[in-house]
Amino acid sequence: MSAQTADVLVIGSGFGGAIPAYHLAAGGARVTVLERGPRLAAGDFTHDLRLGSYTRIVDVIKGDGISVVAGNCVGGGSVVYFAASLRAPSFVFERRGSLRRRIWPAALTRAALDPWYDRVEQSLPTTRLGWDGISYAGGVLAAACHRAGRTCNPVPVAVDPERCTDCNWMLSGCRFDAKRSMLLNYLPAAEAHGADVRPLHEVQAVVPSWIDGHRYAVRYTVLDPSDYGCTLETGTIHAKVVVLAAGAVGTPVVLQRSALALGGIPAAVGRYFSGNGDRVSVAVLDEAKVRGLLGLSRPDGSAYAALPIGKPITAATFDHLDGAAPEFSRFTLQQIYFPPITSTLARATLGPGWFGTAKRQLRRSWRSWLTVLAMTEDDNEGTFGPPPPTGGFVRLAPGLGLGTMAYSPTADTRAGWNAADAELRAVLEQDGLATVRPWTEQVGGSVTAHPLGSCRIGDDPGTSALTDQHELRGHPGLFVTDGAAVPTSLTVNPSLTIAALAERAVPAVVARANQAGVPVTYGAPPP
Repeated sequence: MSAQTADVLVIGSGFGGAIPAYHLAAGGARVTVLERGPRLAAGDFTHDLRLGSYTRIVDVIKGDGISVVAGNCVGGGSVVYFAASLRAPSFVFERRGSLRRRIWPAALTRAALDPWYDRVEQSLPTTRLGWDGISYAGGVLAAACHRAGRTCNPVPVAVDPERCTDCNWMLSGCRFDAKRSMLLNYLPAAEAHGADVRPLHEVQAVVPSWIDGHRYAVRYTVLDPSDYGCTLETGTIHAKVVVLAAGAVGTPVVLQRSALALGGIPAAVGRYFSGNGDRVSVAVLDEAKVRGLLGLSRPDGSAYAALPIGKPITAATFDHLDGAAPEFSRFTLQQIYFPPITSTLARATLGPGWFGTAKRQLRRSWRSWLTVLAMTEDDNEGTFGPPPPTGGFVRLAPGLGLGTMAYSPTADTRAGWNAADAELRAVLEQDGLATVRPWTEQVGGSVTAHPLGSCRIGDDPGTSALTDQHELRGHPGLFVTDGAAVPTSLTVNPSLTIAALAERAVPAVVARANQAGVPVTYGAPPP
């Protein structure tokens, strides 16, 4: 049997993988995309939290001190994200962190990235909701902010308002094709230009190719769709250029497992991991005071009891995104909804304990919760240990895995969390409106859906694995274009920045493909 080959092999199909796949395919390259998860269409997404439904496309990967919620399907994180789409503030690109020197490449500023943000937004247009489109929970946060002398604004979301039903099942995929995921733009456009997208293909390693004219060989396993822990077959594809976009948890593991065969990898691979400074807090609202202090009530007469109603993210306060403020004091506070199943991740410090009677009482008031996500400036202190034998983590059960990442927050990271906690209490605990506590889950540590930085771009070879063009140092033709490449936490949701950076990286990928003899051009219109 002849060897499998491709001009460009893309590993992963989320924001970081779908975007290069489209541009390379549209430019004339033979593109293959390998995706670890299954392929589902809108009608396949279910509005339930049963094992075997949402666990097909969502993984909770537990590490030492941090747990990551990640997408696992064709379209990657874009299928399960909550669609909040914000550009990173200008000060983010000037961050210095504990290194005390600029972390982002000198060539990258907010102004330099703005044209690439513009390009993404042509394919993923955002909706700036009016106040009549804000969820009731978002309205409660806005009213509390106003009462406390703060501002609050609707969050731009990549959602088609004509299709959206406010079902609040975004974590399970969108049945109505209202959420602008990669399934509706870049991926079908790539396939229209001949890209071969293969679901349930889990990449194990990237090694040197032994076929003339090809630089890398990518080894993969095909997973059993009913049990991702079982392998149906194995294979290898040879490529002239490889784009690695397996996610900030998967990408460094693939490279670590490949290190010996590749003759070594940069020391920064698997270091400087960030959870985007995410800090989730639970505010249990006093229903009577929502009515009395905020003057709010729903049409049915309830004062609140509305945590699950509407979109997952609709409102946020940006009062603390002041570029002149000291680093580790800047953050966004964002109203967010998590399905009840995720409460098992939390160990909220309410009452005498989380378990037993206290747990039942807390869960009984679940509809009166207001969950808030703080996105702060963390210190990129996460690291990855030795890779597991296969895959990006050890799969313990459907939707649950054990990762190799460790995260022990520094004093600077804790200072950022403390500042966000203090502001949230000042807004929501005024006059007893709510009782606020962070999710502190002592067993699993912090929880993030925004993993970043484990294989980051930069100018300093000692502290960055990639050049500012996203190419792995010392390995021409091997690029990383997912969240792993983002150098620091962003103080906002990262999806739009990941996509913009992937767009920006494409010309360099095309140039390297040309050097490898691939007759590909750049300049396809936004899909």
